[in-house]
Amino acid sequence: MTNECPQHIAAIMDGNGRWAKERGLARIAGHREGAESLRVVLKVAAEFGVKYLTVYAFSTENWRRPQEEVDFLMELFSNTIDNEIDELMENQVKLNFLGRLSKFSDELRKKMEAAMEKTKNNKRITLNVMVNYGSRAEIVDAVQAIIDKGQKKVEEDTISQHLYTAGIPDPDLLIRTASEMRVSNFLLWQIAYAEIYVTPTLWPDFRREQLIEAMAAYQKRVRKFGKTEDQLNAA
Repeated sequence: MTNECPQHIAAIMDGNGRWAKERGLARIAGHREGAESLRVVLKVAAEFGVKYLTVYAFSTENWRRPQEEVDFLMELFSNTIDNEIDELMENQVKLNFLGRLSKFSDELRKKMEAAMEKTKNNKRITLNVMVNYGSRAEIVDAVQAIIDKGQKKVEEDTISQHLYTAGIPDPDLLIRTASEMRVSNFLLWQIAYAEIYVTPTLWPDFRREQLIEAMAAYQKRVRKFGKTEDQLNAA
């Protein structure tokens, strides 16, 4: 067993729409409550010494959703930055928005960039918010960057160094809420050896207790990385 707290947790925050539907509410209510779950999870993760939290906030495919919902999500991103930036600074949270940011409005993109600049020296925990993100797109962008540099030899490290997450260790634990058993084009390269934890809890209900349960489940796993248990025990 690891008996260690994961240093990098990734989360696919699923179930906001279902949470709202079960309560007879509009989908946007689920997204609003889901934002509060992220706030709580970030706080608890930092409390337990987690160094990186990476969340799937908006995929390259999410533009296909109803325009009203997309517009609300853009507004939610903007308002959350405004409302949370002081607390992020107070709690020493470094904020990254990672993905194809060029598709966002100039106003929102500039706000994202300003928030990243303001928090870049914070050291307690890094929050990576993946927006207009798709792992296949990320790998394509990495390969294109390598080609543009004229590199002739490509190894695993070469690709890792050109991903949006360059310089960030791979996730130890991947959490998916709402019982969904797929990775949905999220961090396909980075989660090669991540422990996967799936819970029926919908993301808006995923708070302190649920995160602690996920980390406790992680601590019971044996992480082999290709080795046998005898080799691990002898190390």
